[in-house]
Amino acid sequence: MRVFVTGASGFIGSAVVEELLGAGHEVIGLARSDAAPASLPAIGAEVHHGDLGDPESLRSGAAGADAVIHTAFNHDFSRFAENCELDRRAIETLGAALAGTDRLLVVTSAIGLLAGRDRVVSEDDLPPAETPNPRVATERTAAAVAARGGKVAVVRLPPSVHGDGDHGFVPILIRIARETGLSAYPSDRENRWPAVHRLDAARAFRLALEKGASGVRYHAVAESGVPFRRIAEVVARRLNVPLVALAPNEAKAHFGWFAHFAMLDCQASGERTEGALGWQPTRSGLLADIDREVYFRS
Repeated sequence: MRVFVTGASGFIGSAVVEELLGAGHEVIGLARSDAAPASLPAIGAEVHHGDLGDPESLRSGAAGADAVIHTAFNHDFSRFAENCELDRRAIETLGAALAGTDRLLVVTSAIGLLAGRDRVVSEDDLPPAETPNPRVATERTAAAVAARGGKVAVVRLPPSVHGDGDHGFVPILIRIARETGLSAYPSDRENRWPAVHRLDAARAFRLALEKGASGVRYHAVAESGVPFRRIAEVVARRLNVPLVALAPNEAKAHFGWFAHFAMLDCQASGERTEGALGWQPTRSGLLADIDREVYFRS
């Protein structure tokens, strides 16, 4: 297939591009930076210039493809609501471009939207109807596109997608520990993060494209719930700083804007995804992966 990939030069999107190329697909990668156009042809992908804020570039990229994988998302949390709205509009645009065809749109969502439930969440679970989290717009927009007859599948990613080049939650924790001189975890709960290696996640996207069904949600989950304390332990040992349990108010002050994510508790299953797609994660687990020098280079 000829696949249009948004976020093609990003941490997850670049892994998806290489996975698709390795399986014999052609890739058109949406690129806006100066570096991305050089990196994509180097691995055999075609460059399509544009960005999420340019609807015409999304429409024309989708028009020339047999399917679309949408991995792009701006993770600047100081503009989170604005970025969620940008994502909503991008999904609307891509869905409209594929309307009336049998071409599949694969959308990226977040398992963290299902946090706070006292059980293991599955692919069948939906984000709460009433939530202040603007990220729910992703799945709601995908569902609206499907309701209009579009072919849409959703791949949910865990809070930690790890591997070389990670600039997500664990690097943020490492930076906070460096700045404060301690590695902390909330003392009032045994909160857990699901996790997956970026290369395993990339394979889940490819299989969702090749074998997936419209209207289905998939979980790229390799580990259902890694205790946050265990992550903090690795950070403390690697940085040689104290490991400290903090009461809720102390934890909120310590983590600042990141407190919501640091205190997030979610256990998730990818069992149905494994069965439906024949997907089996094979890469390193989160704790082993982050316990490497690459994560702690200044």
